[in-house]
Amino acid sequence: MSKSILELKALDVFYGPIQALKKVSLHINEGETVSLIGSNGAGKSTLLMSIFGQPRAADGQILYQGVDITHKSSHYIASNGIAQSPEGRRVFPDMTVEENLLMGTIPIGDKYAKEDMQRMFELFPRLEERRNQRAMTMSGGEQQMLAIARALMSRPKLLLLDEPSLGLAPIVVKQIFATLRELAKTGMTIFLVEQNANHALRLSDRAYVMVNGEIRMSGTGKELLVNEDVRNAYLGGH
Repeated sequence: MSKSILELKALDVFYGPIQALKKVSLHINEGETVSLIGSNGAGKSTLLMSIFGQPRAADGQILYQGVDITHKSSHYIASNGIAQSPEGRRVFPDMTVEENLLMGTIPIGDKYAKEDMQRMFELFPRLEERRNQRAMTMSGGEQQMLAIARALMSRPKLLLLDEPSLGLAPIVVKQIFATLRELAKTGMTIFLVEQNANHALRLSDRAYVMVNGEIRMSGTGKELLVNEDVRNAYLGGH
C-alpha cells in the first residue's frame, strides 16, 4: 500500500475577513499524480500556496511525510523536499536560463547543479537551445518549461504545479503535459492545480473537484472524466 506524502486535514484559510478555503481535506500518496480542478476563483491556487504557508492556515493541519508543517517557514518546507512551479511562471526575467535554473538549487545547495541542469536540458531540449538567453525574451511556453525545470532543480519529493497550461497555445500545452507524463513515469509525486480539466484528468491517478473553497467531489482521473456533472461543468459537456 502506498504511503501518504501529503495530507491536508480540515484546512481553513482566510484572506482578511474572506474565507478562501473551508475545511479542505485531501491526501496524496507517494508516486501519485493528483490534480485539483475547478473554475477560476474556486480557491485552487490558494490551496497550493497555503502548503508553503502563504497564506497561513487559520485552522486545520498540513502533514508532509507525517510531519506537521502547518506553521513551518517556507524555507523549511522547500529545503525538505517540496517545490512549486507557480501560476504565471514568475521566472527571473533578467536572468538567463542557466541562472534561473541555478536559483532552483537554493534550497539544497549546488552540489548536483551540473548534472541536474543536464537532466533538465534532456527533459526540455528547448531550454538547452536557450541556455544563455534571458528569460524575458522567451515565449510563454518556454518560460513555463523553465519554471517547471527550476522547481525540479531542488530535487523535490513532491512537485506542486499551479496552472501550467495557463495562456499557452494548444500545441505547447500538449508538449507540457507530455513532459509531465514522463516525469510521472519516473515515480515523481505531482500535485497539479489546473483549469484544463481534460488534460489534468487524463494525466492523473486521482483528482479532486473544488467549488467555492470546498472539495465537492473526488475519484480517479478516469472516473471523473466520465462523470456527467464534471463533464458538464468543466469539459464542455463532451
